Amino acid sequence: MSDDATRIEEIAAISYAFEDRPWSFASEAAPAIDAHWRKLVAQNPRLSNGRVLMMHRFALQQQAGGLVLKGACLQAEYKAFLSWRDFGFPDRDIWNCFAMPALRSADGAFILGEMSPFTANPGRIYFPAGTPEPGDIVGDSVDLEGNILRELEEETGLGAADITLHSGWTATFVGARIACMKIVQSPLPAATLVARIATFLEQEREPELTRVVPVFSPDDFDERNMPDFTLTYLRHVFAVGR
Repeated sequence: MSDDATRIEEIAAISYAFEDRPWSFASEAAPAIDAHWRKLVAQNPRLSNGRVLMMHRFALQQQAGGLVLKGACLQAEYKAFLSWRDFGFPDRDIWNCFAMPALRSADGAFILGEMSPFTANPGRIYFPAGTPEPGDIVGDSVDLEGNILRELEEETGLGAADITLHSGWTATFVGARIACMKIVQSPLPAATLVARIATFLEQEREPELTRVVPVFSPDDFDERNMPDFTLTYLRHVFAVGR
């Protein structure tokens, strides 16, 4: 399935299988990938070449309980993923499918974070998240809900006991990216939540976030530093009045 049109889909469930296979881009572009990686590491020595999960097929299926996103992924080196991204997504049969906890305060603000300088996305503002990793595989499936809980705790210090997960997902399709958002509700008002996360970040030796950014309305959007999938999702949520 290939479609560059930006769109939003309300998803009842996600079925994401791990079906490993070789990635032709990673082998065919290996010299360019290695050269690009050397350049990135020279600019940011803290980068490390781990492994991530890349979607190689997906479909939307209407079932009794609602729309289901079904897909499968392969395992790739992080340096190949970054090159694919930075080269303009040259393999059109691969997607970056990832999950994001849409953290929301009791008084209605979405809480986003600004990425630290030593990350691969310095200065970008979005929900705590990361491309799924092999550690997110449970059995033969990718546990995206577990992924968002892990990323949320690693980046903000908030654990599963601090929030309530809403049912379902909102999938934001933007080119080669599929951002699967799940509302994560906090019982705390925005000011308290921001202060708590800020305290956590101050205690971290190398926090992934430099600051947290509350968004109460479209007036708080940062068009320059919020990625398109983040802005698309926020515009949708505020438009439908959630």
